[in-house]
Amino acid sequence: MSATIVVVGSFNLDMITTMERLPQPGETVQGRRFSTGPGGKGSNQAVAAARLGAEVSFVGRIGHDPWGDVALACWQEEGINTDHVGRDAELATGVAPIWVDDEGENAIVCALGANLALTREHVDAAADRIAAADILVLQLEVPLDTVAHALKLAQKLDVPCILNPAPAQSLTPEMLALASWLTPNETELATLYGETPEDLGPLVTHEGQTLIQTMGAAGARWATQSGTGQVPAFEVDVLDTTGAGDAFNGGLAVALAEGRELEDALRLANAVAALSVTRPGTAPAMPGRAEVEALLASG
Repeated sequence: MSATIVVVGSFNLDMITTMERLPQPGETVQGRRFSTGPGGKGSNQAVAAARLGAEVSFVGRIGHDPWGDVALACWQEEGINTDHVGRDAELATGVAPIWVDDEGENAIVCALGANLALTREHVDAAADRIAAADILVLQLEVPLDTVAHALKLAQKLDVPCILNPAPAQSLTPEMLALASWLTPNETELATLYGETPEDLGPLVTHEGQTLIQTMGAAGARWATQSGTGQVPAFEVDVLDTTGAGDAFNGGLAVALAEGRELEDALRLANAVAALSVTRPGTAPAMPGRAEVEALLASG
């Protein structure tokens, strides 16, 4: 039986320009290639999970514009349920201009548009689908009030949650405590807690919570109230790191929903992220199940 995942989150149309190096403030550099494609943290995580074979539903907002049509076409192609995706009459679909340099590093600016119109009521309308899910996945490209409400609803429904606190912003201790799994990167961890400590254990709020710090080429480290550990990354040739965190979170959601033990789940998530950075783009770069299993089998 496949994993059942609900993602409450964002869609942005990625507008990607590749270049030799990222510009300094006030500087103009020559771009090499421009492309567009489906993106947004929530949508990317939904696509990553769907390509691994999960049954995925998306809860979000897009505009009545061509970029919204791109979103719907993407989700239809990936087999993602869109019963709880609304189209806003006034706000445009979110967009994300992205710069990527020759080292695979990136800089991103998001204009979130209709994503910011996702409300508590939209989440409540999807309560039955959330109740039937193995895991609810959340990020921070929609209003914090909506994210907090979704976390509380999931707790009420006894559905575990992955909270990917990205992009980095401060959250209340009460909100952090509602997450079953917290998955910040180094910047997000420092924003949440004021530091990047050597020991993650003291940051874990309760026995049922796991804190996972993603560390790029160094893999991921984890902590619960009873232990800590680290799972190494897979060595690959990096082309574009954009969306790697989303790939990780989508993979993690599926692995946990399938009942894998934590370090095994993190290994699968690392494999999904590793494969995603070997190709350009975000959602289009998400790997399928067969290639993930092949990488896992390789060592």
